[in-house]
Amino acid sequence: MKALEGADMVFITAGMGGGTGTGAAPVVAQLAKEMGALTVAVVTKPFNFEGPRRMQIAEEGVANLREHVDTLIVIPNERLLNVVEKRTTLVEAFRAADDILRQGVQGISDIITVPGLINVDFADVKTVMSDAGPALMGIGHGSGEHRAREAAEGATNSPLLETSIDGAQRVLINVTSGPDMTLQELSEVAAVIQTLCDLETAHIIYGHVVDPKMEGEVKITVLAAGLPASSQVHLTERPAQRPEPLRRPEPLGERMGGVPPRPAERTPAAPSGAPERQPQQAPVNDTDYDIPTFLRRRS
Repeated sequence: MKALEGADMVFITAGMGGGTGTGAAPVVAQLAKEMGALTVAVVTKPFNFEGPRRMQIAEEGVANLREHVDTLIVIPNERLLNVVEKRTTLVEAFRAADDILRQGVQGISDIITVPGLINVDFADVKTVMSDAGPALMGIGHGSGEHRAREAAEGATNSPLLETSIDGAQRVLINVTSGPDMTLQELSEVAAVIQTLCDLETAHIIYGHVVDPKMEGEVKITVLAAGLPASSQVHLTERPAQRPEPLRRPEPLGERMGGVPPRPAERTPAAPSGAPERQPQQAPVNDTDYDIPTFLRRRS
């Protein structure tokens, strides 16, 4: 309670599907909103390999969390397979998931707290995000001659998006670049975003933060809310996808229509008196990945 006192805006980040994030996030969100804070949740859903049970728990937790936040951004970890290399280790994959959470929170907070060429105050952000419901977040990067368009198209077509931002009524755009970004480039960014929105009804807010370290680069974070009803159902009620069972390949002889396969040799059974050894599994703490890495390091 003391941590939430006096807060104008509260970010809640968690990995859904376990006990800590799924159970605690809605409670914290409810307290924050009751205290009058703009409450934004950025959470992840499990990888498919973590099993249907964990995914079911995550879906139920997301549905519960939705009732207590102004804006809810859900990022499926499975989408990371589209943006990481095949040789990425499991530890690196979870670290990448945590970094996506960090970028989402930072992209929104920077637009308020970091002075820029185009400043956006808290009232503007609150207008877009208050009682917005399910939202989408895309992050795009660009460099070189067409960096602005590449970043804008990357943010609006991000592999992390579960559905398109087409038709969104509330859009928050944060452009981060070096001091060398031109007016023409910013206009290109706006043109890409505007093609997906109804300019007569959509509320679009732009923010531009200058980072001297990003000379020659552009990063764009797009937060889209006020989505069509069909997109909201897709985001919050999408069933967990179970991986298809592996099929045993047919023997070569059967596929070629030739000699039937050689029968497999039987292995001798173990003596009845010898107890069968069971493989031992190392204990796994199910809450290890419920708390993002960048938050665990601070604790």
